[in-house]
Amino acid sequence: MRVGLVFLLLLTSLQARTDPQNPEPEPTPMALPPVPIGEVFAVRDSGMISGYQTDDNAIRSAVNRLVTAVTRQPSVAAAWASLVKPTDRVGLKISTTGRQKFSTHRAIVDAVVAGLNQAGVSSNHIIVWDRDAADLKAAGFTQTSGQFQVRWAYPGKNYSPKKIYASTVLGQLIWGDLDFTRRYSFFELDPKEKPKDNLSSNSHFATVLTDDVDKVINLPVLTSHASCGVAGALYNMTIPNIDNWRRFTTGFAESDPAIPEIYSDPVITSKVVLTIMDGLVAQFAGGPEFQPNYAVRHATLYASRDPVALDTAALEQIDRWRERAKMKPAKDDATYLQTAREYSLGNAGDAQVKMLP
Repeated sequence: MRVGLVFLLLLTSLQARTDPQNPEPEPTPMALPPVPIGEVFAVRDSGMISGYQTDDNAIRSAVNRLVTAVTRQPSVAAAWASLVKPTDRVGLKISTTGRQKFSTHRAIVDAVVAGLNQAGVSSNHIIVWDRDAADLKAAGFTQTSGQFQVRWAYPGKNYSPKKIYASTVLGQLIWGDLDFTRRYSFFELDPKEKPKDNLSSNSHFATVLTDDVDKVINLPVLTSHASCGVAGALYNMTIPNIDNWRRFTTGFAESDPAIPEIYSDPVITSKVVLTIMDGLVAQFAGGPEFQPNYAVRHATLYASRDPVALDTAALEQIDRWRERAKMKPAKDDATYLQTAREYSLGNAGDAQVKMLP
């Protein structure tokens, strides 16, 4: 009797595997390995961009190859499923300071959204955001029906009153900062009078990061920064996600250790699961705003779970371009990367860039 029962179970299992009405299910994602320190993957394909026009299919193929390589999963669906759960609210932190010509390309966002959908994350659980509404609109990111939500930090609002980064560097509060709005009424303040207490050591985190998302895919652009050397993975998750931020971008001394300290907050480290850097168009000076004299058609996408290694690889590429232009190395202003390594955020040594076919 028991032999017959075993045979029946085996037969049923075999039919399920061969019956076209019962296809074999998507393989369950393997356990995600520990973050390999210093590991960065890249895809370079001149077909992904021509001038400023992107090839969406080529970009989607590149994003798919990157995410499966980083996670070491057998399929795109399994790769994304190893990073997020279907019930997660997933945020895509893009960079739109460069507006139309030099922001995270829409085709990359669409490729990530498609992958998340394959992993069971519904579109209404996906939020694309950056700090400034005008920048988002100029870069082509407006509220879209059914694809994803678009968010930004309203001036003076959408910052957490409880989640704060405090620094010894004081910053002058201006309209748009949460504490300025709470201390002074914009409509009642006499423009002839200067506030007596307009300095603060506090920055408030954006609520879209603190409250609205469970996991984050970081999508920065490959660009230099005039004050801190490189505005990449670490920068994109920190400076655009706090108010009273100007005090950290006036010189490299202010960005170090502020950027690593902000990034090391669990509200960031516990949520960022992957960084894909947009290097289709890159910029080696004048960033993060668009400066066409320093722009390069690089046609490369990078991905890593180590943000420090990724920024190190970007910085090395920026300095290769700057050397040809006989410019001062950007690494002289990017001391915060070494501090980030000391904070165990990743590797600031030689980045191991693995170019995928």
